[in-house]
Amino acid sequence: MLFRVGGVPEHFNLPWKQALADNAFAIAGLDVRYTDYPEGTGKLTRDLRDDELDVALVLTEGAVADIIEHGSNQLVKVYVSSPLTWGIHVAANSDIRHIGDIRDRRIAISRYGSGSHLIAIVDAAERGWPTDSMAFEIVNNLDGARAALAAGAADVFLWEKHMTQPLVDNGEFRRVGQREVPWPAFVVSVRRSLLPAAAPALRCMLDIVARYGRNLSRNQSAPALIAETYGLRLRDAESWLATVRWSGSYRRPNAALERTIRALEAQGVIAAGTGDLDALWQPI
Repeated sequence: MLFRVGGVPEHFNLPWKQALADNAFAIAGLDVRYTDYPEGTGKLTRDLRDDELDVALVLTEGAVADIIEHGSNQLVKVYVSSPLTWGIHVAANSDIRHIGDIRDRRIAISRYGSGSHLIAIVDAAERGWPTDSMAFEIVNNLDGARAALAAGAADVFLWEKHMTQPLVDNGEFRRVGQREVPWPAFVVSVRRSLLPAAAPALRCMLDIVARYGRNLSRNQSAPALIAETYGLRLRDAESWLATVRWSGSYRRPNAALERTIRALEAQGVIAAGTGDLDALWQPI
């Protein structure tokens, strides 16, 4: 069975790359075609809706917001159960020195509905700042954010802190704060029209990836591979690998999803009372 899969070009998705390199999916009778999406969650969820993808590995908050708004996709599994820590970045020469200075400044986002957009709202709300007047600059991806901050077209950028660590180390970005969200980092979102007929093949594919994730966590040479592949310092790769957890469970994380829904409601991203867990999740 053919599955068109998309995910961000980050270390979280290394198990997919390794499984593909080993022909693990083909051996199981699956035709898996994986594509990197540097634009992130907003583009991933849109391509799911537009039938350009079958399966997307997306940030939990973005996937939940997309399903509640459009209803064309469903969650089937937690992919990365550990929470994501977002770094809050400014250009090295920015006049922003403290986290309080980012209030009412222009925020670079990959696109509306992306993690960089939603978590900027989450962060502002958690700090007690108004969110209805926040100013955003669409930059498409990490490279776009680098250009926007350097040119002064935007002031602040939120992105996963390990992926931006090389830019902090080389003096291009300064990190003025961070935000850890209290729910799993990534979930697996699938086009609703595939379910439930594709469930057995889908589960087979996801079981293979979970096995590669477990093996990566146990592999003593994995930090060196991650550092080389993603341009990280070895100690940063070791730190990241020590905290990340790829999930092998298909259990619906009710409490985490409810926290996500409440946060999205509080920020006005979704309307109150629209988050139905049964509509969000399809057991496979």
